[in-house]
Amino acid sequence: MRPWLSNILASLSPLGLALGFAFFAASLTPSLMPRSFIVQGALSGVSAGVGYLFGVVIAWLWNYMELPAPRTGRFLRVVVWVVGVAVAIGFLWQAAGWQNSIRELWHMDPVESAEPYKLAGIAAVVFFIAVLVGRVFRLTCLAISGWLARFVPRRVSNVIGGLIAIALFWSVVDGVLLRAAMHVADSSFQKVDALLEPDVPVPAESGRTGSPASLVTWDGLGRQGRNFVASGPTASDIGKFWNATAKDPIRVYVGLNNAETIEQRASLALEEMKRQGAFDRSLLVIIVPTGTGWVDPAAMDPFEYLHRGDVASVALQYSYLTSWLSLLVEPEYGAESAKALFHEVYGYWTKLPHDKRPKLYLHGLSLGSLNSQLSADLFDIVADPYQGALWSGPPFESAMWRSVTAGRDPQSPAWLPRFRDGSVIRFTNQNNELDIPGAVWGPIRMVYLQYASDAVTFFDAHSFYREPEWMRVPRGPDVSPSFRWFPALTMLQLLVDMATATTSPMGYGHVYAPEHYIDAWIAVTEPKIEPGQVTELKRHFRDLQADSDSHD
Repeated sequence: MRPWLSNILASLSPLGLALGFAFFAASLTPSLMPRSFIVQGALSGVSAGVGYLFGVVIAWLWNYMELPAPRTGRFLRVVVWVVGVAVAIGFLWQAAGWQNSIRELWHMDPVESAEPYKLAGIAAVVFFIAVLVGRVFRLTCLAISGWLARFVPRRVSNVIGGLIAIALFWSVVDGVLLRAAMHVADSSFQKVDALLEPDVPVPAESGRTGSPASLVTWDGLGRQGRNFVASGPTASDIGKFWNATAKDPIRVYVGLNNAETIEQRASLALEEMKRQGAFDRSLLVIIVPTGTGWVDPAAMDPFEYLHRGDVASVALQYSYLTSWLSLLVEPEYGAESAKALFHEVYGYWTKLPHDKRPKLYLHGLSLGSLNSQLSADLFDIVADPYQGALWSGPPFESAMWRSVTAGRDPQSPAWLPRFRDGSVIRFTNQNNELDIPGAVWGPIRMVYLQYASDAVTFFDAHSFYREPEWMRVPRGPDVSPSFRWFPALTMLQLLVDMATATTSPMGYGHVYAPEHYIDAWIAVTEPKIEPGQVTELKRHFRDLQADSDSHD
C-alpha cells in the first residue's frame, strides 16, 4: 500500500468508519425506486460519508465534554475494518434481491447482479471526496477559531469559528455553486425548449394554436407547447374508436416567449381561446403544466376520447426547469402564472350564461398539480364554483394535499386517504378506489391520482428522524415489503428516488398511465360511457403505448 494512502486510512476516525460502514450497508436496502449500480454507488458513497460525519461529531462531542476517552489503538482499527468490510460484503450480496423486490411488484425483468465491484468502487470514490470536503471544512474552522482565540476565550472562538465556517461554506454552495448550476440548467433547458423539431410542422388549420391565423406565434410556443398543440387525437381518431362522429379537440397553449409578462400571456391565452371557440365546447380544462412546460398526453388524450372531442384545454408555460429541480429550489414557482390564467379564464367564464357555457375543470401533474391547487381561492369561487379537478402526482410541498392527508380518516392509510364523507375529495391509484360505499359526490369533484411508489409525492424531510406514516402496514401495492426506515438514511434514499422518479415504467413511480387517468376522469367529469367501453378504451391506450414502445 502506498504511504500516502496508508496515512489517510490511518487518520480516519474508528467511530466514523464504523458508522460509515453501517450507513453504506443500510443504503443498499430498497426504498421506492429500483436503482442502477451507478445511482446506488453514488447514494452509498454519500451515505457512508454522512455516517462517517456522525461518528466524527459524536467523538468530538465526547472529547469536548472531557469524558474518559476509550483507547483507539491499531487493534481497534483493524477490527472496525474487518467487521465493516464483512458487513458491506454481506449486504452487497443481497443488494440484487432487494432491488428485485421492487422490480417484481412493477412487473420488470429481474437483475441478476447488483454489479457489486463497480458499485463499491463508485461508493469509495464518492466517500473519499466527501471526507476531503469535510477536512477542508475542519481546517477552515481551525484557521478562523485560531485567529479569534487571540481575542476571545478558546471555547468561544471554537463556536464562533464553526458558525463562520458554516456560513462561509453555505454561501459558497448556495450563492455560487447552486446558483451557477441553476443558471446552467435554466440556460440548457431554455435552449432545448427553443429547438424547432423538423417532425412537428406549423399547423395548417386556422383553428390550431400556432397556425398562421393564430394569435400565438409558433416559434414562441417552445418545444413542449408545440408538441402539445400538434399532438393528440383528431376527430377522425376519436370517431373511428367510437364508430360515431366526433370533434377535433381544442388545445390552446402560450409559451414563455409569446409575451413579456405573465399577465400578457394569460390575456393572450384567453383571446386565443375565444378565437378558437373554446367556450362553445361542453367541457373546458385549465391545465398547469410541469416545470418544463410539458403537458402529459397520458392525461389529456383519454380525456378527449371520453368526451368525443367536445372539449377544450388551455395551458400557460412558466418555466424551463424540470419539476423535481424546481420543487427543491422554489416549490411555488409558477403559482403566479397559474393564478393569472385561472383569473382570466374564470372571469370570462362566469359572465357567460350558465346553460350555454362549458363545465370547467382544473388539471395538473407534479409541480403543475401543486400550482393548480394554488390557482383558485375557494372563497373567490364559492358563489359560482368550477365543476372539479384532477391532480396527479401531487408534490409533497402541496399545502392543500398535506392538509387533506393529515385530516384523513385514521383508519385509512396515508398513501390512500379517505377524507371526510368523500363528497368533495377522493384519492385513487393503480386500482380504481373512487367508488366509496355510501359516499355521494357533491357539486365539486376533486380527485388526487397518486401512486404509493411516487417519491415526488411521498418525499418527507421528517424521515430524517422519524418513520413516515405511509411506510406503515398496510403498504401500497407497489412498495417493497423490504423497505425499512433508518434515521437520516431514508431521507437520502427518498431524495435520490425523487430525482429518478420519472425513469420508472408507466404506472409506477412518477409516470402515470392512461388507464388510471381514465378512471379518474370518469369520476370527475361523468361522461356517458358503459363499463365495457371503459375496458375497450383502456385496451386501446395500452395498445397505443405498446406500439409507441416498439418504435422507440
